[in-house]
Amino acid sequence: MRSLTRQLSLVFAVLLLACSGVSMWLQVSYNARYEQELIQRLSADLARHIASTTRLVDKRGWRPEAMRVLFDELMAVNPSVEVYLLNDSGQVVGSAAALEQLKLDMVDLTPVHELLAGGALPILGDDPRQLGVRKVFSVATLEVDGQRTGFVYVILQGQAFKALADCLAADSLLRMTLGLMALMGLLTLMGGLVAFHLITRPLSELTYSVSTFDGQNLPLFTVRPGDNSWTREIATLSHAFEQMSRRILEQWQQLTKQDQDRRDMIANISHDLRTPMTSLHGYLETLRFKDSMLDAEERRRYLNIALGQSHKVGRMAQELFELARLESGLVQPDLEAFALGDVVQDVVHKFELSAHARRQTVAVDMLPGLVPVKADLGMIERVLTNLLDNAIRHNPPQTAIVVRLSARGKCIQVDVQDSGVGISADLRDGLFVRTSALRHAPREGGGLGLIIVQRMLQLHGSEVTVIPAKPQGSIFRFELDAA
Repeated sequence: MRSLTRQLSLVFAVLLLACSGVSMWLQVSYNARYEQELIQRLSADLARHIASTTRLVDKRGWRPEAMRVLFDELMAVNPSVEVYLLNDSGQVVGSAAALEQLKLDMVDLTPVHELLAGGALPILGDDPRQLGVRKVFSVATLEVDGQRTGFVYVILQGQAFKALADCLAADSLLRMTLGLMALMGLLTLMGGLVAFHLITRPLSELTYSVSTFDGQNLPLFTVRPGDNSWTREIATLSHAFEQMSRRILEQWQQLTKQDQDRRDMIANISHDLRTPMTSLHGYLETLRFKDSMLDAEERRRYLNIALGQSHKVGRMAQELFELARLESGLVQPDLEAFALGDVVQDVVHKFELSAHARRQTVAVDMLPGLVPVKADLGMIERVLTNLLDNAIRHNPPQTAIVVRLSARGKCIQVDVQDSGVGISADLRDGLFVRTSALRHAPREGGGLGLIIVQRMLQLHGSEVTVIPAKPQGSIFRFELDAA
């Protein structure tokens, strides 16, 4: 694809050459008129001199002998002129050429009278030897006894002059024209390429900057059908601006949605915090005002309830703080190679007692010889902890929970599967959205654990997905890169 620089340079060169051609044509035309005026002014008295020095007509009429002598002398002295004798009506009555060489036997007298009246030069008149050709001339009247009987009509650039001038001018004009065109073309090409490169470079840089506006290594935009080579780069910039405007609109919509989510989250958190705080406050007041009336067992029960509500508030505050750190962009994973199976075993051991208390089973299913993974050990341990904690707390007794590890190409796939009641389709897509998670959060927690899991995995270039298990239950699945 020709670049915009070369296209503009080509257009500029064509226009400049066209203007140069028109300028040369005007210059040649001006020089020709200048030459005609110069010759006509210099030879203005030639016809008058001929008329005054030679008796070409008398009372008996035209004198052929005098005309023949005159024509011979003039042709010998100045072969570039041609002398004609015209009667009062403009008819050619005498010439140095034979009558059969004449193409006109009548000369238009309008230019003759104009020249005699002192009109603006150059004034062109008919050439009897060439049809449709007008040339500069000199003219004088012939009178007998004060009566005009005709004219001495002198063509100042006759056929001999024209033949010699054409012969000399054709070769020199061709050389000059070709030389000027070649020089102009070379200078135009060099100057145009340099000038338009400097002019269009900011446009090319702007096109590239806009096309990569979203920070991704995007290819240059393709041209729509119908775009021609002259508008291709402008079309590319136009498409880049369209892409940028769509990207800005998408980002604006995302910001609007995030702002609304933030408002909803604050409202939901306020509601979720108010319930345990009210309960905690109520039990503490009861202990304060009825302390003397409570026995040891009731006092212990009230304290345990208050402590549970306090733990719930502390857990929600910790989750909010952790989520804020993850979304701030300040937290980055500290990647290292480790055996994922060992981490899974340690996390499962931590939940064996709580699972046993709920009459649930927790097991690990993995093949021996799995390659290590490259990830942040602390984050992955937290991911597994949150997933197992959710699986234990949100499923009924007699539920079997399995953590399964398997190799998938250059990744290790992790499945946390339970045989519980499963997750409905309308809730599945909102598990990792703050407002949806808080809205449908269980009573035991704040609903932010899965969002924290998703953010941590996104920092590792992965995501957690939820799929239904067969015959029942759910599977939380994610992948980690092998070391």
